Amino acid sequence: MGGRETLLKNIDTALVTGGGGFVGKAVVRLLLENNVKCRVIGRNRYPDIESLGVDCRVGDIRDRQAVIRASKGVDCVFHVAALAGIWGKWKTYYDINVVGTENVLEGCRKNGVPYLVYTSTPSVVFSKKNIAGEDESLPYATRFLCHYARSKVLAEKMVLMANNQLVKSCAIRPHLIWGPGDPHLVPRLIESGRKRKLAIVGSGKNLVDITFIENVAHAHVLAAENLSTSATSGGKAYFIGQEKPVALWEWINTLFMELGIPPVEKKVSFTVARRLGAVYEMMYTLFRLQGEPRMTRFLAYQLAHSHYFSHENAEKDLNYRPIVSLEEGMKMLVAWAKALL
Repeated sequence: MGGRETLLKNIDTALVTGGGGFVGKAVVRLLLENNVKCRVIGRNRYPDIESLGVDCRVGDIRDRQAVIRASKGVDCVFHVAALAGIWGKWKTYYDINVVGTENVLEGCRKNGVPYLVYTSTPSVVFSKKNIAGEDESLPYATRFLCHYARSKVLAEKMVLMANNQLVKSCAIRPHLIWGPGDPHLVPRLIESGRKRKLAIVGSGKNLVDITFIENVAHAHVLAAENLSTSATSGGKAYFIGQEKPVALWEWINTLFMELGIPPVEKKVSFTVARRLGAVYEMMYTLFRLQGEPRMTRFLAYQLAHSHYFSHENAEKDLNYRPIVSLEEGMKMLVAWAKALL
């Protein structure tokens, strides 16, 4: 990622919550490239991050005092830490994603931190319909099929409403983050593909936004740069992604072909997948089963519907454009994935 103009000249030190995670580490590395001293807070020690000279603090974002202590003496907070997923208890999602965000905001206020960049998600506007190139004027969802989306709506609203002259804040909404080091999306796809457990839901022609990990980090740094200069992003949220959406199942099968995994050919209708998801949800609730259902109603909608967004506002306000293309990203992903197989 070298060769670009150094940003963040007005930011000397930053705190990254969840700095040991997939997105958090990418943000930390890019901050270091821009000569920003970094501190992270997470539930564990991260030797690979510490080896870069990062100040690592062990703490839970649900612990307000720990967050306040970690926020002291920094110029910007990147609030990346969150509980993602399609299943789980509401209290757990609420405590981590909502109370955790309240704690971050309190840390900024108590310590006079002037800039806050929040990692959000396009799921905050998901309302069971196809989304094709729409922008941030889409309203928040009001009915939810997963606790993650509901908790992120509450948290994003708090962050954006907190924007003022003392704490300037904005939100980044990356969609389907992928790339080398991914501990979530791609490994699960590969495992399911090798076991022949995947099926195309719906027509298989749905288009979605995906976002390479380095582009996600780049958008976060651009947001902090904007907040620390013109602040035209203050109080706003931004969809980001690649240069164009992809046909979801075609993209998955291209990845599988590169890795020698048989393509997904089996199909199931959206109606059947949604009903199956409802049955799984009922079983997991009634019998208090552990883990995550193979299908939920939310997942059925996500796999069968189009959901891609306009990135014009991010381009205009943040000067965001992908720094890693779809083709470049796929090459890097395949090289990494092959080493794991």
